[in-house]
Amino acid sequence: MNEPVEQGQLVGRSVARREDPRLLTGRGRFVDDIALPGMLHAQFVRSTVAHGEITSVDLTAVREVPGVVAAFMADDLDLTDITAQLGRPLSEFVPTATPVLARDRVRYVGEPVAIVVARDAYAAEDGLEAAKVAYAVLPPVMSEAQALAAGAPLIHDGAAGNTLVDVSLFATDGIDEIFDTAARVVHVESRTGRQNALPLETRGAVAHWDDREEQLVVQTCTQVPHLVRTVAAGCLRLDERAVRVVVPDMGGGFGQKCVVGREEIAAAAAALRLRRAVKWIEDRKDALSASFLAREQHYDVRAAFDADGRILGLDADVVCDMGAYSCYPFTAGIEPLMASAEMPGVYKVPAYRVRGRAVTTNKAPTAPYRGVSRPQYVMVMERLFERAARELGLDAVEIRRRNVITEFPYTGVNNITYDPGSYLESLNLCERLVKDEGWYEKQSAAAAEGRHIGIGYSCFSERTGYGSAAFAQRKMRVVPGFDISEVRMDTSGAVTVTTGTMSHGQSHETTMAQIVADELGLDIGKVRLHQGDTDRITYGFGTFASRSITIGGSAVRVAAAKLGEKLRRIAAARWEAGPDEVELAAGCVRHRDGRVLTYEELADVAYLQAQLLPKDIEPGLSATATFDVLNDGTFSNATHGVVVELHEDTGQVEILRYVCVEDCGVAINPQVVEGQCRGGIAQGIAGALFEQVTYDAQGEPSATSFMDYKVPTAHEIPDVLIHHLETPCAFTETGAKGAGEGGTIGAPAAVLNAVNDALRPTGVELDHTPITPETVHRALNLEPSP
Repeated sequence: MNEPVEQGQLVGRSVARREDPRLLTGRGRFVDDIALPGMLHAQFVRSTVAHGEITSVDLTAVREVPGVVAAFMADDLDLTDITAQLGRPLSEFVPTATPVLARDRVRYVGEPVAIVVARDAYAAEDGLEAAKVAYAVLPPVMSEAQALAAGAPLIHDGAAGNTLVDVSLFATDGIDEIFDTAARVVHVESRTGRQNALPLETRGAVAHWDDREEQLVVQTCTQVPHLVRTVAAGCLRLDERAVRVVVPDMGGGFGQKCVVGREEIAAAAAALRLRRAVKWIEDRKDALSASFLAREQHYDVRAAFDADGRILGLDADVVCDMGAYSCYPFTAGIEPLMASAEMPGVYKVPAYRVRGRAVTTNKAPTAPYRGVSRPQYVMVMERLFERAARELGLDAVEIRRRNVITEFPYTGVNNITYDPGSYLESLNLCERLVKDEGWYEKQSAAAAEGRHIGIGYSCFSERTGYGSAAFAQRKMRVVPGFDISEVRMDTSGAVTVTTGTMSHGQSHETTMAQIVADELGLDIGKVRLHQGDTDRITYGFGTFASRSITIGGSAVRVAAAKLGEKLRRIAAARWEAGPDEVELAAGCVRHRDGRVLTYEELADVAYLQAQLLPKDIEPGLSATATFDVLNDGTFSNATHGVVVELHEDTGQVEILRYVCVEDCGVAINPQVVEGQCRGGIAQGIAGALFEQVTYDAQGEPSATSFMDYKVPTAHEIPDVLIHHLETPCAFTETGAKGAGEGGTIGAPAAVLNAVNDALRPTGVELDHTPITPETVHRALNLEPSP
């Protein structure tokens, strides 16, 4: 429920989302809503083979199709490649240049080969059918095992063994002896299925040349508008000033849109070449099969424990199938480096060795997806503790209690310093909430009836607020960390605030306004947010990694505080008083003797009567601030508890109860945080039980519609009980930590542990996701796996 709020008491309250009236009444403006005079429509000729040399491209018949205006292949547009870089030696990282349109070779089904531009979308589709592309087909590499096999076909000539990243970040001295002498060593080998982020709005762009501004204007649904501008300018050989990227309303991203796509650059190039507006909207078939995918990973991990269940060491081998190319700017290193650096998580692991690899295969490229490796390594860690508890005869929650970090700040074996969190508190509370609802008694009663109910937990942290220092540790050439904000007051006393972050459903128009309104003692209705326009915002790295409030919100608060200080100085000068004698409150500056100057009166002086200002105060009311987290970042944490029932006849997994105890520091808007938790949990459940992109032996994707790609509905997603803890963060200006990815991180592990708890009488354990009904049915009926 939205709470009534008073001015100056907005942060921490569930203020009604300011975006909702516009979006819920159909007044939102998305990329596909944009219509410009004379606008053309584009679609892409895409590869029909997974791996092959292009022997010829004939677009003659395409250009003769009624309604087709132009068709371009790579040589026609003469664009430079998109190349993501790490500052690592070739022994650790091999860069892969991604051509905007494939030139000599294709590396996955759906790779764009040519662009067709027509008067309407139907004619563009007709043009695609007339394209003639011939290939010399090469053997496709469709799995990690095939990629790493001796003598495997090379997808990129410079990538020996089809390996793009091979890094061993940590290797504690004496770790082999620790394993040799441990009371118990447990082993988990886990695989997770390839997924699609599935934003409600598919990718798209509208580009046109503005003669008056001498700019190429690209309106696109991206999480990273400034990076799109940087890449577009580079590929088109333009000054960045000559490219403007604008993001309208956006229907989700989840990481799929936090990388720069080839199609938006190609559409912009076509618009520049034709001097006509060009629109490209990705259809769902292409979105499912040829867009950026995620998640396909393989973990082979051992953990050593003493007789009391305390972990002594962790030894991990991580292999991530990254598809055909590195994504920009994060590279193919994003998944294995994340897993390698952060796998110990909330546990006190004294010794650690890890090898992380990214392999290339003939599949669509991988981009970050909500959680970025953490759902996978958390699942592995939680399986290790479950297995150790079973083998040592310990309670599965108690073994976690003995190992979670309880003293802060804590510097782990991975050289990361964790800020204070509520790891033990969240674990204890989550277990108590499940017990208080009587689920353990219900489980026992069900077992007596021959039913299979299981209870599972996952305890984890979410590293958020990655600043420049954290990203620099990965040796990224593009180091996304800081954010810039400007807060500007006009003559009416209203405020405009800019942010380099980009909302795609996270309620920035509400939460950023709450921060500014509290800082200035201003009515929230007086605050307006501008985002997603590279001409209005100096630079920003967009929204990903739960950075919007931690970093973007901190920059906003600092800028607002600077503006507030200027208002105080102007008022103090008018009264010939000291700045310490005045304060901001309720849209005005108050002197301690009771005198008042409203913001409108002060703005009148700052803009319209500047001669009244002291010489040391410049005219105007604006302030700019930057913010960066210079330490290892911040850590949100949570514990998830899940109760499931397995149905013996169908193998279906029914979730009976879901409990989430989360701590993201100060919750700027608890309703928004809960929405992030629920949405993230839904996506985590989807990965645990339903979603998987598969391919046949020739590289053809099996799921090109929702008839084939299983997406959970509201029927499969349970209601979620959410309980908030609050450990304020010392490293952000608001005390907030990130909340965007935690739901997705914790859900797969909790669901998998609950399923295994239900399977306990069978002696069968599952370590892979998604958990299919077929797998559960075989386990319950003790049938061998195929």
